[in-house]
Amino acid sequence: MTRNVVVTGMGAVTPLGASVDEFRDGLFAARCAIEMREYALDRFSLTVPVAPVDGLEERIKTLGAQLLRADRFSQLAALAAEEAAAQSGLVFDDALGARTACIIGTGIGGQATFDNGYTAMLCRERRPHPLTILKVIPNAAASHLTIKYGVRGPAFAVSSACATGAHAIGVSSELIKSGAADVAFAGASEAILCYGALEAWKAMHILADETCRPFSKNRKGLVIGEGAGVLVLEEEEHAKARGADILCRLSGFGMNADGKDMINPDMNGAAGAMKLALKDISIDDPSGVYINAHGTGTLLNDPTETKAIRKVFGAGADKLAVSSTKSMHGHLLGAAGGIEAIAAILALRDGIAPPTVNYDEPDPECDLDYIPNEAKERDISVALSNSFAFGGLNAVTAFEKV
Repeated sequence: MTRNVVVTGMGAVTPLGASVDEFRDGLFAARCAIEMREYALDRFSLTVPVAPVDGLEERIKTLGAQLLRADRFSQLAALAAEEAAAQSGLVFDDALGARTACIIGTGIGGQATFDNGYTAMLCRERRPHPLTILKVIPNAAASHLTIKYGVRGPAFAVSSACATGAHAIGVSSELIKSGAADVAFAGASEAILCYGALEAWKAMHILADETCRPFSKNRKGLVIGEGAGVLVLEEEEHAKARGADILCRLSGFGMNADGKDMINPDMNGAAGAMKLALKDISIDDPSGVYINAHGTGTLLNDPTETKAIRKVFGAGADKLAVSSTKSMHGHLLGAAGGIEAIAAILALRDGIAPPTVNYDEPDPECDLDYIPNEAKERDISVALSNSFAFGGLNAVTAFEKV
């Protein structure tokens, strides 16, 4: 028997809002959450554009003692998971806990804890926090969720840079299809807005100096954000049997590696991942397809992704709706695939393609319909979310209406 996978819950903590509804409103209103902020460490400081999440202090206090002692990336994941679990309506009793997976990834993990630890040792001659290891390990968020919900099925972290969230969702869907689980928490979290990490990103010369302008000719780089996106995935018959509100079907997942370069993206790898995600989906009219592009706003990524999309869709590419929501919420690194999957599902559900904001100068090398600056109503039947990572790791998720 074929085991299909559906989405029954979503949770989002983003610079546009710390819930799915707030995230949706920000996306469709074309609101940009990017701002200039100063970050300091001892006597050093830098000011860069970032996309932060503010005002979570009171909500974090409700997470319980273990999570209060956790790194921020685990706390953001827990807040997103709470919302997703509540929407799903699932009760994680002993039987369901044994059949639930928890695959929560992160690109970097507890970077702020590392910053604080090194500052304590090297600048103030103090020992690091005794829980430092438990705070920084990449599997911390996944482990905290298994404890919080009594999950005893397959549980681990995925870490594949900017493809992390998409890999977590895709691997979770494969676990459900294989029969290893009936339900899964799937997604990723990232929280690296601290001096050390931002200085390292700045050293690569790929950070924008003002804002993020994906696909625009005058783009100058990416903007780092923070947040978490978590889905509750469920085997379709399991969801129907309990009368769940099914948001959409996860109909395809594609992943591969370029096998070429750590930094320069390869058009064939990106195209191959999209083709794999679409192999079981019939598309009669490309105008019904929305692609949430990886769209980082860097000089190399945007034209490469454009060429990859054209290779997959041919002449039909001109009918697609394509946008980069990173122009509004920044690049959430490991969490990007989780948050952007939610953006794709919202577009599918509501029939609205979110825009690419800050777009003000067409680039001949980027010649698709990027939904510039204002959301557009579209009859969307298939939504893709592209995630392409440093190291040439590609992951694409595809969603359809049920």
